[in-house]
Amino acid sequence: MVKRRSVSDIILMILIHLATAVSVFILLGIIGYVFYKGLGQLNWKFLTTVSSVLKGTVGIAGNIVNTLYIVLTTLLVATPIGVGSAIYLNEYARPGRLVSIIEFTTEVLSGIPSIIFGLFGMVFFGEVLGLGYSVLTGSFTMTLMVLPLITRNTQEALKTVPDSYRSGALGVGATKWYMIRTILLPSAMPGVVTGVILAVGRIVGESAALLFTAGSGGTLPKAGMGLLRKFTQSSGTLTIEMYLQMSNGKYDMAFGIACVLLIIVLGINFLMKFLAQKLDVTQKR
Repeated sequence: MVKRRSVSDIILMILIHLATAVSVFILLGIIGYVFYKGLGQLNWKFLTTVSSVLKGTVGIAGNIVNTLYIVLTTLLVATPIGVGSAIYLNEYARPGRLVSIIEFTTEVLSGIPSIIFGLFGMVFFGEVLGLGYSVLTGSFTMTLMVLPLITRNTQEALKTVPDSYRSGALGVGATKWYMIRTILLPSAMPGVVTGVILAVGRIVGESAALLFTAGSGGTLPKAGMGLLRKFTQSSGTLTIEMYLQMSNGKYDMAFGIACVLLIIVLGINFLMKFLAQKLDVTQKR
C-alpha cells in the first residue's frame, strides 16, 4: 500500500510539474513571439510622436498617454469602492440573505460580456450624462467592469486573516476601524494588490467597451489646463489603436503596439508588488 501510494504520488507530481511547464512555456512563447515581431518597430520617434497625415508621422504617444489616463482614473474610482465594499461585506454586514444576494450579483457582474458594458457606458455615461466619447466615459465604464475583481479578491484576502488578530486588537481596547486600518488591511495587502493587478490587466487589455465609450482619438494633451480637458476628449487607448491597425492590415505596427502593451503591464505589475512590499515593511515596523 505504501509503495502504491508512493508511485501514485510520483506520477501526480510529474503531471503537476508537466502542467506547470506547459503553462510557463505557452506564456513565454507568446511574449517571445510578440517581442520578436514587434521590437523592430519600436524607436524613439514611434514612441514620442502621434500619427499625422499632414506631418507624415506615425506614432503612439497619444495612445500611451490615453491608456495611462484611463488606468489611473479607473483605479482611483474603483479601488476605494471595491476595497470598501469588501470591508463592509466581510467585517460589518451580518451573514444572511442580503450578503448572499450582493455576492451573487457581484459574481454575475464579472461574467457580463464587455461589449454590453460598452453599450451601457455609451448610453448612460456618454449620452444621458453628456460626457460623450471621453476618458471619463471610458473610466466609469471600466470601473463597473473591474469592481468585482477588486471586491472579491479583497474579500477573500480579508477572510484569510486569522480571527485571533481581530479578537486580540478588540480585546486591548482598539476600535473596529482602527483594527481594520492597522491590522486587517496590511495583513490582506497581497490579496488587495492581486485584485488591483488583475484590474489593471483588464483595463489595459480591453478594447470593445472602450471603443464605444472612450473613442479612438490619439492626440496628446496640451500643457496647463489641457491636461484636465483631456478627461472630456476622445481618447483611444493602445488596444484600440492596435485593433485599428490590424483592421487596416498594418500588422507590423500592431505587433509594435503589442510590445508596448506588454511592457506597460509588466511595469505596472512590478510597481504594484514593490509598493505592496514597502507598505508591508512599514506596517511591521
